[in-house]
Amino acid sequence: MTQDENYHTDQMTITYEQTGRSTNTDAQGMREMQARVYERRNEQYLLVKAPPASGKSRAMMFVALDKLAHQGIRKVIVAVPEKSIGRSFRPTELKRHGFFEDWDVSPYFDLCDVENEKDKVKRFKEFVLPDTKARTLVCTHATLRFALKELRDEQLSDLCFGIDEFHHTSADADNGLGELVRRLMNRTNAHILAMTGSYFRGDGTPVLRQEEQVRFTPVQFTYYDQLNGYRYLQSLGLGYHFYRGHYLSALHKVLDTRLKTLIHIPVTNSKAAGAYDKFEQVKQIIDLIGSRVDEDYNTRIITVKTKDGRLLKVADLVEPEAEHRRRVQGYLQRMKRREDVDIIIAMGMAKEGFDWEWCEHCLTIGVRGSLTEIVQIIGRCTRDSEGKPHAQFTNLIAAPDETQDDVVVAVNDMLKAITASLLMEQVMAPRWNFKTSIDEEDDASVDPRRRIVVEGLKPLGTARARQIVEEDLDELTAGVLQHPLMHEAIEGVAPEMINKVYIPKIVEELHPELEEEEVEPVSQRVVLNLTLKGKDVVEDMENHEGCRFVKVANTFINIYDLNINLIEAVNPFQRAYEIMSNEIDAPVLKVIQDAIEDKKINMDIDEAKRIYLNVFREWHKEHGELPTLKDPDPTVRRMAEAIRILKNYKIRYELGLDMPERKPAKR
Repeated sequence: MTQDENYHTDQMTITYEQTGRSTNTDAQGMREMQARVYERRNEQYLLVKAPPASGKSRAMMFVALDKLAHQGIRKVIVAVPEKSIGRSFRPTELKRHGFFEDWDVSPYFDLCDVENEKDKVKRFKEFVLPDTKARTLVCTHATLRFALKELRDEQLSDLCFGIDEFHHTSADADNGLGELVRRLMNRTNAHILAMTGSYFRGDGTPVLRQEEQVRFTPVQFTYYDQLNGYRYLQSLGLGYHFYRGHYLSALHKVLDTRLKTLIHIPVTNSKAAGAYDKFEQVKQIIDLIGSRVDEDYNTRIITVKTKDGRLLKVADLVEPEAEHRRRVQGYLQRMKRREDVDIIIAMGMAKEGFDWEWCEHCLTIGVRGSLTEIVQIIGRCTRDSEGKPHAQFTNLIAAPDETQDDVVVAVNDMLKAITASLLMEQVMAPRWNFKTSIDEEDDASVDPRRRIVVEGLKPLGTARARQIVEEDLDELTAGVLQHPLMHEAIEGVAPEMINKVYIPKIVEELHPELEEEEVEPVSQRVVLNLTLKGKDVVEDMENHEGCRFVKVANTFINIYDLNINLIEAVNPFQRAYEIMSNEIDAPVLKVIQDAIEDKKINMDIDEAKRIYLNVFREWHKEHGELPTLKDPDPTVRRMAEAIRILKNYKIRYELGLDMPERKPAKR
């Protein structure tokens, strides 16, 4: 089989109405999402959940300036995950668009400026002093953590903290940013404006504890809202392309050098990288693009000549020399024209918050363990820009060895997970192997179809821990659910406490032979098992008391239970195959959103039919109207839920999105 014959693809395309609504501005220069946030500007704790490229940075500017002018806030500190994102908060003219004041940041207090790396913590501490006239500062999350360790609580009075990419916060006690947020909320009068495009974490840990969550006022704006209101961008493509051998042999099939492309290569020593280190991968990719003809000493931008004679500007963010990377970063921070760069090659950088509005194609190589990472990468190419009718996310991954049916199910689950995530729903990403990325090689005797890869799991370091997870995980999960301690913990206990404290304690009691360091990895698998298939476990146990726990612990949408089929056809391709998906347009996105909402109603289709036949028809004959979800009578609300489920089921069926029930996993 030739290299081309070793390549096959799965592609999904999402199209939008192009209303222009989400990018049009009002009399104050605010987009639709920014106006929604500004309406809530007086809240002390504000949580904005909106897609990348929706204008969250400027929304923060609007709110921050109002707090400085009208709410008694004396200074604003904006914190971002990495320096490259700081360019989103550079000085911005707002008055000429109708707002009362411009956003300004002094270069001295722009601690993300790669041209000035000296004494950042010292400058931060200088900024908070009462006699310092500057009112705005931009820094990284790391600088924020280091600086606040050296400041007293009273020095943080009357400050506003804008925390970008808020999903870096975690309810885990070991999370530095999470502890900082809890300190600000519990020991100071500071205001917090939190923003994220993916309000969930790949490790399954909640972003906020329950008692903190309820204190935040949320503003939500989904990908559907954003992209449906764009002016130029007509469609978003999501493609999974499979290869055999090494990815470099298939890269030419997915790399279109006519598109503004952001390439993320796999890390050194990963399975996708093979024998190539990161620098050799970059060299091979540049050779594939064309021949190197020049490198600008000041910017380190490489000029490459393609085989058809075009000159492309390539930015290498993988280069080992720190000065080289600094110059490239500085150039990318200052670029203002479409022609300033054509291809960017990165590994760990240029993901969340990276602003390149002309990016048309995000090409990501290798399996990504975190759905958060995938959603953030997709956001790099979804900014509305003139001359960009289509944006594309491509994940180039090795072809799995599982049967065709298994891969069809897995791909459909992944498409559902991504689509749900774009709708700002919390999901756990499905994967093909149940292990952490740093585990040893798979045991060939274990069926890989019964596993899932989840980034962040601690490795099973001993034979006994692996044996429990591989052979007795369902039995252990049932034992956890049935344990008296769990029943005591159900009411009023936050999910992270159950996951981090109660479950490990029960696992330790049920398996006293485990060493202390073995308990947490095994406990993590129990939590994940409950999250992904808790419903099946409960039904198998016939223990209805456990249902309440599943509801508490399952903070994610269960993709397996989302009855949506995004695959149109499966075609044979010699020894491989290609999977063709349905086209996903705006109405279909709405159907998926409704299907997710239906899953939040504790009712199956059979119960909905019984309510319709035995209760609703007689009630409707008497009242002559449809029941509503806001009716004070619980019986009427239940009828309204049944009607909603039946209606959405009918729409899914008519659009061909409904799928047969999943076969139960083999025991």
